[in-house]
Amino acid sequence: MIRNYFKIAWRNFLRNKAFSAINVLGLAFGMAASLLIFLWISDEWSIGRGYQNASRIYRVMEREFTDGKVVADDDTPGILADELKRQFPEVLYAAGLSWQEGHLLSLNEKSERFNGCFAGSDWFHIYSVPLLAGTPKTALSAPGSLSISRKVAEHYFGTPAAALGKSIQFDNSKNYQVTAVFENLPASSSDQYDFLLSWDQFIAREPWLKEWTNAGPKTRLMLREESDRSVVDAGLKWFLKGRNTDFGKTFHINLFLQPETEAYLYSNFKDGYLHGGRIDHVRLLAVVAGFLLLIAVINFMNLATARAGRRAREVGVRKVVGAGRPSLIGQFMGEAMLLTCLAMLLAILTIILVLPSFNQLTDKALVLPFKQSYFWAILVVMLLFTGILAGSYPALFLSALNPLKTLKGMLAVPGSSSGAHLFRRGLVVFQFVMSMLLIVSTTIVYQQLEFIRNKNLGYNRENLIILASDGELPKNYQTFKQELLKTTGIQSVTNMYTNPVGNGNTTEGIKWPGKDPQAAISFNNTAAGYDFAETMKVKLIDGRDFSPEFASDSSNYLINQAAAKRIGYKNPVGQPLTMWDRPGKIVGLLQDFHFNSLHEPIRPLIIRLAPGPYGNILIRTEPGQTAQALASLERLYKKINPNFPFKYSFVDSDYEYVYRSENIVGKLSTIFSGLAIFIACLGLFGLAAFTAEQRIKEIGVRKVLGASVASIVALLSGDFLKLVCAAILIATPVSWFVMNEWLTTYAYKIEIGWWVFALAGMLSLGIALFTISFQSIKAALMDPVKSLKSE
Repeated sequence: MIRNYFKIAWRNFLRNKAFSAINVLGLAFGMAASLLIFLWISDEWSIGRGYQNASRIYRVMEREFTDGKVVADDDTPGILADELKRQFPEVLYAAGLSWQEGHLLSLNEKSERFNGCFAGSDWFHIYSVPLLAGTPKTALSAPGSLSISRKVAEHYFGTPAAALGKSIQFDNSKNYQVTAVFENLPASSSDQYDFLLSWDQFIAREPWLKEWTNAGPKTRLMLREESDRSVVDAGLKWFLKGRNTDFGKTFHINLFLQPETEAYLYSNFKDGYLHGGRIDHVRLLAVVAGFLLLIAVINFMNLATARAGRRAREVGVRKVVGAGRPSLIGQFMGEAMLLTCLAMLLAILTIILVLPSFNQLTDKALVLPFKQSYFWAILVVMLLFTGILAGSYPALFLSALNPLKTLKGMLAVPGSSSGAHLFRRGLVVFQFVMSMLLIVSTTIVYQQLEFIRNKNLGYNRENLIILASDGELPKNYQTFKQELLKTTGIQSVTNMYTNPVGNGNTTEGIKWPGKDPQAAISFNNTAAGYDFAETMKVKLIDGRDFSPEFASDSSNYLINQAAAKRIGYKNPVGQPLTMWDRPGKIVGLLQDFHFNSLHEPIRPLIIRLAPGPYGNILIRTEPGQTAQALASLERLYKKINPNFPFKYSFVDSDYEYVYRSENIVGKLSTIFSGLAIFIACLGLFGLAAFTAEQRIKEIGVRKVLGASVASIVALLSGDFLKLVCAAILIATPVSWFVMNEWLTTYAYKIEIGWWVFALAGMLSLGIALFTISFQSIKAALMDPVKSLKSE
């Protein structure tokens, strides 16, 4: 019997090739897109969860209450980890982690720059990174110890085992001994590094790490298996009180724990508390995946119910010869499952073909996990969900027909009944509601990204090169700068401690006359060299830039408008200011410029002088002469710093990198929105074709009576366009609410204009009209003699 059902299903598939192809293609595209999004979401979700005992690993966070504001981040005192192990019996392991740095690693004739960090001795106990040589206990315990990745070990020594106990030179100066080799970190690792140095070396290099009033490194810990996180959280809250002497009536810090399994997805904080992060992108694309699959299923249901009338007599005959309703339901569900299986095979083939391009777009290395049982479980669930949902409506209605009446032609079948007709109209409306939601969302995401790209940041990020100051550059900086200024294509040169697109350094150590001595007010700070304003193209509202003509500038400051406003200086130039007990004067007032993400408002900024090569060298090139300037820069760099590879970046590229997540999601939203609209139109095309076919004799009569082609096209298109208009009315307020909420994550954002909804509505109408008109015009142009000759 089952074999017979499949034969009938296959014959029906071949008999209605066009409608079957539309069904299969729509389902296949919907499934393929949903599975691609599922792979992306799975990869995002896995980051931070692949460690052994990941559920017991936590990041220590600071919630800083200062100046009436609350700010949260993961900067902590450098001596916090060891103190937590002493004070909390619940803490099994704790380790600090520094910011990432690039260093030149050399051995004999081989030299290459790799990125790494300083880490506490418990690091490999907390994070179960496989060690290919060495042990977690000795990997980072001794001063001068170095742990390297497989990649670094193979680059210099050939094999991981050969690296153990050998020395590598850092920055052509100090040698470090390899005490461990760890496996290359997967893309799903929370932190990325090529090497780790012991924490003792970091403390020796940065003595301020021993002070409770300073923060900068990260602190990670693992709780004991039986420990209660809430107990540790309660003890951490006021842990720094009495240790940090800056505590006062306007300033205090609470520590709290964030699970490692949540840190990647939940990374944004607003007013000191969690406010989403990449989880928003995951949720957005999960909704898009659901929409795509639903739209594809709706297509199937629409076309299946529309075609149901063709099989009413078949149902009648089967019932007369003894077929029960369960067997009929099974038959029609089986046919739906057959089409769904074909769609699934086509979807997997499609994914195999497009996955390399998808990986390139998303900067991932996704693969179809055929060896994983959970993947097959997902396929089975999707297959059953799609097949049962798509086939349930036509199966239930067809199996309920009265055989006597259907054989006599006395009963309107579900495909043409008012109930089925209303159901199909509702599905079309739902499809286009979702399609318009996607159109509006994609348009607003694109607008916001364009706003970010084109926003005036208060400085000119174009033609601005950033170069790390290392090797021989520090002692030869002045020569390097003077030679560059003589070079064609170079406009100006300066240095800056932080990257212009990311400055998280803050301090409360600022004083001025009239300030409440008990008030701890937070300011962002950085250091910069001479010609800073000229090179950055930051507008000087008053005063001057740092200048070698003024020896006193070594203790003077530049501030931005936000800092002047917070201090209370109306005319700040010439006014006294003390930073870290170093008294000086304000010599220049800079116009506010963005030095962090547009998710954050511009904060008060104080810049001190660092005339030497402190941090990064910034080089502004003449417009149109960048290639020439880069060639000259490389020659000079290799002359002065021959033992270090010439590596640089452009500030505008670094700025784009800050928003890489938004850019990727924006591109994915655009692609999948277009696909959703295409799938919806595919179903609309099939439905319009069937409607035209049903009314072919009516069209013939109308033409015989003198109806024009235009009036017939309007007649056939009108019903569908009304449904699209209803979808627009429903989707407009919903899409406004959703996107307005999304924009609240940005401190600087676009205003949603009415034209976005008008454009989306017109686009939806235009696409629907174009889709329907092909079949409508085809039906209207048909010879009425052919359509009426059987009457």
